[in-house]
Amino acid sequence: MSASVSETETKSVPVFDGNLPRPLRGIVPPMVTPMTARDTLDCAGLERLIEHMMAGGIHGLFILGTTGEGPSLSYRLRRELIQRTCRQVAGRIPVLVGVTDTAFVESVDLASYAAEAGATAAVFSAPYYFPAGQPELLEYVTHLVKEMPLPVFLYNMPSLTKTTFGLELLAVAVQMPEIAGLKDSSGDINYFRQAVAVAKSRPDFAVLMGPEEILTEAMTAGGHGGVCGGANLRPRVLVGLYEALAAGDTARAAELQADVIRQSDLLYHIGRHSSAIIKGIKCALSCLGICDDFPAEPFNRFNPPERERVERVLKELGLARE
Repeated sequence: MSASVSETETKSVPVFDGNLPRPLRGIVPPMVTPMTARDTLDCAGLERLIEHMMAGGIHGLFILGTTGEGPSLSYRLRRELIQRTCRQVAGRIPVLVGVTDTAFVESVDLASYAAEAGATAAVFSAPYYFPAGQPELLEYVTHLVKEMPLPVFLYNMPSLTKTTFGLELLAVAVQMPEIAGLKDSSGDINYFRQAVAVAKSRPDFAVLMGPEEILTEAMTAGGHGGVCGGANLRPRVLVGLYEALAAGDTARAAELQADVIRQSDLLYHIGRHSSAIIKGIKCALSCLGICDDFPAEPFNRFNPPERERVERVLKELGLARE
């Protein structure tokens, strides 16, 4: 546990009645997918990870996103992860499931499976590989939403999909009652501010920030919370930051935001490749004995020198293996 946020400083999670809160607020970690080998879940590690984050006061859980390496997992493994996660969470918080795919019908099928397993909402980004124009993307969203058995969140991830949910498209999407919100991982705070402004016509529409390094800016702009990868490792810190911002405690928020940025600077740049953030979080969780750090291919886990650096970072962050 971080020395900077005590157990008593984290408020209890509001009672969840099984229905998606509108708007969804708070910290919703994009969970890493614990694995022990190719196409093999670390089932015990998954249970420990979920309970670790739950103990930190998270307000929801997002699986099969970017941090969860969703597009690199087999459909069989995705279904197993959905089933095990929903069973472990057992209705305590909302479970959001990433259903992004290049094939329309696969997104629908996975969302249907998630609904049957007890998930709360589905999340999808623009289809990758073939970049769609905005009129095509709007038509895609319109058709997909009609087939979804769950409320949906749009996931703006242009660095990986090569396509942005443009503001004109978003203005139309906001009028679709099935769409519950937007997760923006563009890192563009100006886009985020404009998205918040577009969504003001729907008070129940959530606008959530991806990159934790700018969570303060996002919430100051009117955002509802964050889908922050660092909450896999230090959920209390991110929950504490959210609650300080929600309460208007600017001094405490500044302290915790600096702590979050410090974690990013120390941990997320150990590797030389774009996989460094995912590998850094997974390696840190492994060092703490929470779950295995086996990644989905084409990634590979850190070598001993990088792992030793992660262990030093954990000590600097005030974390130690229990």
